[in-house]
Amino acid sequence: MNAFLGGMITMGFLVAGVFFLRFWRRTGDRLFAAFAFAFWLLALNQAMISLLAGTTVNEGWAFLPRLIAFGLLILAILVKNLDRSRK
Repeated sequence: MNAFLGGMITMGFLVAGVFFLRFWRRTGDRLFAAFAFAFWLLALNQAMISLLAGTTVNEGWAFLPRLIAFGLLILAILVKNLDRSRK
């Protein structure tokens, strides 16, 4: 059951990344590209946790892709807001 749910979560992250990629191609806004990449990092992280037997979410290496993804999201939002305030 855990493998099935992990696969569903991975698929959800991948689908969200594809939607953001589509928005990026339509608008050219870097914020959407950053969101797509961040969601794909989260999908990779969830897939690694689901596929590696005996792995738990609480292991140290499992936090690194999530940290990078959330840092990328925060950075993209800050850059977008700073660009808007300069105009």
